[in-house]
Amino acid sequence: MFTPDPIPRPSGPPASSTPLGDYLARRLPGVDAGYAVLPRSLAEAMPLPWQHQMSNLLAEFHQAFGHLQWPVYRVVPSRYERLVDLDDDQLAEVGCTVEVDDNGELEYRMRDGRRIDNPETHQVLVSCLDPIPRQTPGGSQPTPAAPPPPAW
Repeated sequence: MFTPDPIPRPSGPPASSTPLGDYLARRLPGVDAGYAVLPRSLAEAMPLPWQHQMSNLLAEFHQAFGHLQWPVYRVVPSRYERLVDLDDDQLAEVGCTVEVDDNGELEYRMRDGRRIDNPETHQVLVSCLDPIPRQTPGGSQPTPAAPPPPAW
């Protein structure tokens, strides 16, 4: 009835106690240190079974955290650019000014007057046109890539 052989243990690393945090810590589109943004047009273009799963997960999420005081979020498509590549409007958007110093060199400063050293390597986040196609009634919808194989 009982075998003298030891119970086989699963191979590989142990399961994480923070799987979502681990996943979001990777460099992924739409994810930064504070937020994970899903373009609505892509979410609504997912295959129907995915949409059912996503709506169920979001319903549970909102049921659990809907009591909190949520602000209204304004999501702006943005990209990183070198400070020296920005035009006047973009410099104003990120809160920088450019002046010519006594030596005739360009000097970049933050709103509070701090000088920015090495502006040619300093990157800032500026708004851009949204590269994600919007869903239009009767128009073509973006289609997801083939799903990756399960990672179990």
